[in-house]
Amino acid sequence: MGRTYKLEGSKTAILKILIFTEGTILMHKGAVGHDRSTVIKQVMEHNQSVNNYAEYVPIGNSVEKIRRWQKQGAKIYYVTSRKTDVQLNDIRFTLKKYQFPKGPLEYRKTDEEYKDVVERLMPDIFIEDDCESIGGKKEMTYPQINRDSKEKITSVVVQEFGGLDHLPDEIVKLKN
Repeated sequence: MGRTYKLEGSKTAILKILIFTEGTILMHKGAVGHDRSTVIKQVMEHNQSVNNYAEYVPIGNSVEKIRRWQKQGAKIYYVTSRKTDVQLNDIRFTLKKYQFPKGPLEYRKTDEEYKDVVERLMPDIFIEDDCESIGGKKEMTYPQINRDSKEKITSVVVQEFGGLDHLPDEIVKLKN
């Protein structure tokens, strides 16, 4: 199991963190060495490396950041926009290749939307990017989640391709 954390008042819990993969902790290989605005343009213009999921790379120090949270007892889950077996295996391969902390890779099942995946898992913390390259807030997951679930989930939004480096190392601070 993991450690428990004091959240509000005297409540304690093991924190479950759900992290979106593409754009939040992973980016296409063609993005390496480019500024964020160029990377977003590459996605919008369908750069050929965008669909080569087996060649994706971590954004910044996301592996280390997530590892710190896991060492503190957080249960890590990942969610991907990929749906085919080949694409899912490519994302799994990439997570393993770069030694991201182990955790299930979730995805949309038949007739599911991203909000359904989040509501099915009910994480304490949901980390996603701002979806700038694909339409912004209207494409984000958290705004689509039902009100009751929103009250139980802390939303953390990062800039697309901006990574997690700026987020707190302590998961209790991330939750608050």
